[in-house]
Amino acid sequence: MFDVFTDGFRSIANKIRFSDDEKALDKALDELKKILLKNDVYHKATKELITQVQTQTKAKGIGKQSFMEALQDSLTKLLSTGGNQGFTFSSKPPTNILMVGLQGSGKTTTTAKLANYLKGKNKKVLLVPCDLQRMAAVEQLRQLAKQIEVEFFESSKTSPQEVAKEALAYVQNKLYDVVLFDTAGRLAIDEGLMNELKEIKEIVKPHETFYVADSLSGQEGVRNAELFNQKIGIDGVILSKFDSDSKGGIALSIAYQLGISLRFIGSGEKVADLDIFLPERVVSRLMGAGDIASLAEKTAGVFSEKETKDIAKKIKKGKFGFEDFLSQIENVKKLGNLGNLVGMIPGLGGMAGALKNVDLDNSVEIKNIRAMVNSMTKKERENPEILNGSRRKRIALGCGLEVADINRIIKQFDNASKMAKKLSSKGGMQDLMGMMQQMRGRGFPR
Repeated sequence: MFDVFTDGFRSIANKIRFSDDEKALDKALDELKKILLKNDVYHKATKELITQVQTQTKAKGIGKQSFMEALQDSLTKLLSTGGNQGFTFSSKPPTNILMVGLQGSGKTTTTAKLANYLKGKNKKVLLVPCDLQRMAAVEQLRQLAKQIEVEFFESSKTSPQEVAKEALAYVQNKLYDVVLFDTAGRLAIDEGLMNELKEIKEIVKPHETFYVADSLSGQEGVRNAELFNQKIGIDGVILSKFDSDSKGGIALSIAYQLGISLRFIGSGEKVADLDIFLPERVVSRLMGAGDIASLAEKTAGVFSEKETKDIAKKIKKGKFGFEDFLSQIENVKKLGNLGNLVGMIPGLGGMAGALKNVDLDNSVEIKNIRAMVNSMTKKERENPEILNGSRRKRIALGCGLEVADINRIIKQFDNASKMAKKLSSKGGMQDLMGMMQQMRGRGFPR
């Protein structure tokens, strides 16, 4: 979704080649209007945004830079609805959160993603299944809880209201920080659903109610969010499927039309693919400037400072082994979609699309490396330099690969280790940036 807007904004800005060229500005604004409307942004929001960009650009002097600054400021204002951002906690634990939305919006998966996010903040979380309409919903939540290693509330009750009551009694004196209640959805809004949700809300008395909106739903999604807000009351919106072929306008439209704060965005299938929605950071990515702050927060929750220093020392000394490599692969998997991570790095947004579907869990190459490493002795894993011909033949037999495969993997690993060692040295990052500039000049993806 970010790529759609980023490429369009960059193309529009390039049309303003000269200072004080009002005709060029008018053309750029017309193109901007088309892009916003094409991507399902509400027409009144589009009109207001265009007016703000035009006024601010003229005030600062027409030019490419002033146009981009005006666009960035206007988008940030549009997305800044006031109210809470991210996750807020009640003054007295546990913090009860009611998760609501239509069937198919990704509500149950999003509930697990939110639990995983909170677990990364060292919070004790309980997942409560109040969706008894969809046959697989309870089991889905149970399996997700097991996957992310958070507690799941088991109940034999046959009504969601009774499950909620039982869960509230259970958490007394259990020292939970957060309890997430996953409720039933429907293919369409009906009175039965709304009455059920109202009753559950009266029982739970949640600190906040989160509505999960499908990013693919466009203006229909905005209307559904409005109906839920009118009948149930919504404190925040979580956008799911933000990495899909969504037009993305729903984010701008919900903020403008409903004035409800967007709290998180789900941008992938993995449980780690949930990012806090901060307007200035989201707009920075839309403008192609990346989001280093969010990237730093994500990595800090996975890579400890001590581990980072230890790995850096090993790389500098050329002692980075295969066990270290596999350990870091496991850490990277915890960070979520690789395309989203790369998109947070300034200047590398154009590469995000190519990495969008990279799946480290199912990568044949990673599986082969893992099989190879499992066939090595501890000494071989720690010191790949001792891998002579006879050792490689034994390893190949042990993991079911050809010796040629073993040789190729070891050579790739050796080259990567040398590159990492070079980049860790003084001036290494400058060399990398220079190499990337050369790649772009040869027609590589921007």
